[in-house]
Amino acid sequence: MKRRDFLRAGAALGVGALTFDKLQAALATNTVTVEAVPDMVAVMGGEPAQLLDRALQEMGGIGKYVKKGQSVAIKPNIGWDKKPEFAANTNPDLVKALIEQCFKAGAKKVTVFDHTCDNWQKCYESSGIKKAAEAAGATVLPANNEVYYKEVKLPQAMILKSTKIHQALLDADVWFNVPILKTHDGAQMTIAMKNYMGIVWDRPYFHANDLQQCIADACTWTKKPALNIVDAYRCLHKNGPQGRSPSDASLLKTIIVSKDIVAADTAAVGLFNQVQAMDINKVGHILNGEKMKLGTRNINSLNVKRIKL
Repeated sequence: MKRRDFLRAGAALGVGALTFDKLQAALATNTVTVEAVPDMVAVMGGEPAQLLDRALQEMGGIGKYVKKGQSVAIKPNIGWDKKPEFAANTNPDLVKALIEQCFKAGAKKVTVFDHTCDNWQKCYESSGIKKAAEAAGATVLPANNEVYYKEVKLPQAMILKSTKIHQALLDADVWFNVPILKTHDGAQMTIAMKNYMGIVWDRPYFHANDLQQCIADACTWTKKPALNIVDAYRCLHKNGPQGRSPSDASLLKTIIVSKDIVAADTAAVGLFNQVQAMDINKVGHILNGEKMKLGTRNINSLNVKRIKL
């Protein structure tokens, strides 16, 4: 390959970000080393759709996770009858942007749901998620009745040996776990692992039988999310999990994305510590998740990409 032809091909393929040394090596060997997709991406300083777009680009693009004709389920946190400024629920603009990305990748159907704590209709409305999701073309499903759930076995669990999971996840080809970063009066923190409590029916069992272990047990379900997308555009740092006023929330304009659910939660707790002290050793479900080999708390062992827009 002639040098001018390689440069022309490189420009077409978007490899202009190669350093000079890497470019010289590529010219010498007629090869280009493709940078590995990172284990985690943290993007800061933009609006929700911008943050998501850049994070997905760095993670290999939405097409790496959603294929044409697939059915997709998105599980945000919609647990509370609160407006977005309270940071009790996932940001509706982020949910909308993810739905649009899925359809852009060729998804045939996108569903959105959560097993809410407050009245489900009020939660869906007040959070802004119903309006945003439907505007993007998604189907918003209720989760307030046991009939929507089906029992699955959890053979790797310590306590929660089976649980009933929402049919939307069972039917989906792929699903995304999209929690908001916030404090929690029972579990200490509610992020990606704790967000699993919105996919199950039998939550009273969790609270009566070691909440922190049951959360980790739920995450052993073999159908893992394609990505854990932690919404830290606003962070609820006080009076969680629903907040008492918008002043309980801090504007961080950040998103954390990873396939590793333990790592995602660990990084999110680190971010949370910038506004409110939280000892991760008190967040038992994260520790339990690592012990059960669901992921790692050793962020330094991972390929992490940090981006400021």
